[in-house]
Amino acid sequence: MDIQEVSTEPKHPIQVVARRTGLTADLLRVWEKRYEAVSPGRSATSRRLYSDADVHRLLLLRRATLGGRRIGQVAGLATEELEALVATDEAAAAAAPRGKGSSRARASRDSHLAACVDAVKNLDGDGLEAALSGAAVALGTPELTRRVLVPLMQTLGDEWRDGKLRVFEEHLATSMVRSVLGSLRVAQTPEPGAPELIVTTPSGQVHEIGALMAASMAASQGWKVTYLGPNLPAEEIVAAAERRGARAVALSVVFPADDARLYDELRRLRRLLPDRVPILVGGRASDGLDRVVPEIRLVDDLSTLLDTLEELRRSA
Repeated sequence: MDIQEVSTEPKHPIQVVARRTGLTADLLRVWEKRYEAVSPGRSATSRRLYSDADVHRLLLLRRATLGGRRIGQVAGLATEELEALVATDEAAAAAAPRGKGSSRARASRDSHLAACVDAVKNLDGDGLEAALSGAAVALGTPELTRRVLVPLMQTLGDEWRDGKLRVFEEHLATSMVRSVLGSLRVAQTPEPGAPELIVTTPSGQVHEIGALMAASMAASQGWKVTYLGPNLPAEEIVAAAERRGARAVALSVVFPADDARLYDELRRLRRLLPDRVPILVGGRASDGLDRVVPEIRLVDDLSTLLDTLEELRRSA
């Protein structure tokens, strides 16, 4: 592309740029602030506005990082230099021997996870942010969530219960993961007429990471997601579902398990919701809930959630 022909007029808000580039809004801000990758303009209300040239440059930077380059090594290059570097890297990758793609992909996911765990244990917030951002660029929302975020939170949860992780370390990870998941969700722009999904946790369930994962995964698959936060009574969930015309309600239940209040909440929710709106329930404390409340649908993991949502979309 001849960069002289690319408009430098600031006109694209950050959510449009996130959708066009596949980069989260948080990551765009990090690349701008920390690495000066681009210098967007500002609207009259001080909102970022990116030009076509900025979008082109960000796409090049994304391709460079996907090719194995660190953002700090390439952000300072001129756009013409980036174009040449990306072309060289991609040509070399195309000429590389095939046959071990799956093992390389697995090693890549493992390295992202290891970098995240190391950053948490070193209380390195910047390092954790960089590791999560790099994984988001390399893997995309579904793989990032399934292969990095889920095992990361499981690993940290297990170590916290075993006394190997301090509370402040777990809080650092949870805060950063919450931020990343929120950015992944809001960066998605559903098509007009997309089915509506309400995501929350029922009353008494205060852990929200699982619900945030479900929300970001559903948004990445084209659902219009309304995330309500954790610990919501059945009546409030029903009111939100009615106002949004929800096709389904998704709940995450993590702790405590065997809580009689949870059973009562699910029964009340099922009674108050129209029969046409299924209740999808997942999370560590969800096992066996369908035996207590047969009218709900259990989703064992995020892959099952996506399969169920696709089934609901086709049957609409």
